[in-house]
Amino acid sequence: MVIAHRGASGYRPEHSRSAYELAFELGADAVEPDIVATKDGVLVLRHENEISGTTNVATHPEFADRRTTKTIDGVSHTGWFTEDFTWAELSTLRAVERVPKLRPGGAKYDGLEGILRLSDLMSIIDRSSEESDRELAMVAEIKHATYFASIGLPLDELFAAEIASWATPTNLIIESFEQSVLDRIRARGVPGRYVFLVEASGAPADLVARDGASARTFADHLSASGLAQLASQVDGISVNKQLLSRTDARANVTGTTDLVDRAHAAGLTVFVWTLRAENRFLAKNFQNGSSAAQFGDWLKEFRLILGTGVDGVFADQPDLVRQALARE
Repeated sequence: MVIAHRGASGYRPEHSRSAYELAFELGADAVEPDIVATKDGVLVLRHENEISGTTNVATHPEFADRRTTKTIDGVSHTGWFTEDFTWAELSTLRAVERVPKLRPGGAKYDGLEGILRLSDLMSIIDRSSEESDRELAMVAEIKHATYFASIGLPLDELFAAEIASWATPTNLIIESFEQSVLDRIRARGVPGRYVFLVEASGAPADLVARDGASARTFADHLSASGLAQLASQVDGISVNKQLLSRTDARANVTGTTDLVDRAHAAGLTVFVWTLRAENRFLAKNFQNGSSAAQFGDWLKEFRLILGTGVDGVFADQPDLVRQALARE
């Protein structure tokens, strides 16, 4: 499965309408929205609830007093946060490229589009499915669920209610770094496949909130017993690509790990994130030239990852994954 990460975010500002529409035009099987909430409980699509880097909120003097500092999942952030705005207020903002120096092509579209709600993406998927005559999917990432619950915005409840209004939720995958919110969404009867997101280090935020320093780590979840337990609770895992790559002391990739084989043996599907073509995101031995924005030897990395037998890949440039698959 080729999953467009926040839409075709390698070419358009992430989570914009054009990013999602272009993703399907470039051959993506699915798109991945990051889901957060507004003050009035509207689910919107932003990588983080802090939006200073992905919108033009800083240029709106009427919102200057909303700038603040918050601790989200143990990390301090300063800026503007979706939960401090109503949907009516957020709808006045425009999307901008998150990394303009790295992706000047995407920055050319700054200010042309507004923020999308989850309901808007449902309509895009339905229309694109009809136009392409193929079943397209949503891989919905629930962000910062423990934090949002602590301020009276239960994302499981809001998400279940929104999905219930979707006429065709036939190809839905739900993922989160917090397994507890997946459990709550499943308990609400939301149809779909459930996937636990796994970082290369640290521990899930919900477990840290409950258990503090003794929280079970992501690494523990990937042990033999951890994978067996996950297989009884979720349908799959989605892992940082670092967990599939072997590297030497100079940070060169030298091969792949056996994680995919071990997870498959436990009965789990495996996704990996995120494939990106720019030097900035590639291992040293896959880089070309000195510019971080220049495309490196992305084909070598993509084929290496695909060769592990993963069931799906997240990519900012879904067309390049299609090219890599065509050469397999």
